Amino acid sequence: MAEAVRPERCVVAVDGPSGSGKSTVSRRLATAIDGIYLDTGAMYRAITWAVLQSGADLSDVDTVVKIAMETDLSIGTDPQAPHFEANGVDVDAAIRGPEVTGAVSAVAAIPQVRAMLVQFQQDIISGAPRIVVEGRDIASVVAPNADLKVYLTASAAARAQRRSAEDATDVVATEADLARRDQLDSSRAADPLRQASDATTLDTTGMGIDEVVTQLLSMLNSKVSP
Repeated sequence: MAEAVRPERCVVAVDGPSGSGKSTVSRRLATAIDGIYLDTGAMYRAITWAVLQSGADLSDVDTVVKIAMETDLSIGTDPQAPHFEANGVDVDAAIRGPEVTGAVSAVAAIPQVRAMLVQFQQDIISGAPRIVVEGRDIASVVAPNADLKVYLTASAAARAQRRSAEDATDVVATEADLARRDQLDSSRAADPLRQASDATTLDTTGMGIDEVVTQLLSMLNSKVSP
């Protein structure tokens, strides 16, 4: 693995669709640079969990926004053990369940929800000396001045296999669900999933985790080394 860089301050933005390897790679990279890790997708999932717990209709935008504004999020940014609580409840497992997964794109498409969470994310970034942030709109919206901007992608088949292995779900059904979420996330009006014009694309199809992290460290070295 390439030698890690530990500059005084460093922001890495990692974007890409579900199953591209963002979470695992971002956590490994954050550990390598002795930084913290922020999973912005989990923030949207935690808000979605709170909305579902309330029994609110997802199409009732005003109510969803009200719940989002009132939800107390507690975020652990240790890359070795990221942790989320919503209103004092441990939601680490719940936010990865099928109910939240099926509803999160609808909640994440609401502009007021995005604006609130983007501000929250930017506050966390501004207070961190070194941070790796992953999501859908990090390089384009959340951290446009990041030191390194990467768009991770992979083939549809590879992404489905990775996600189904993580969730113990059927590969065919998983691939269909990923395609559904890609379409929703890329077509929403507010901050759609897209590659920032100055981000580097890295196709992780056929690449191991260590290989991807090594490549990212090399890219980061070239950006921040004197």
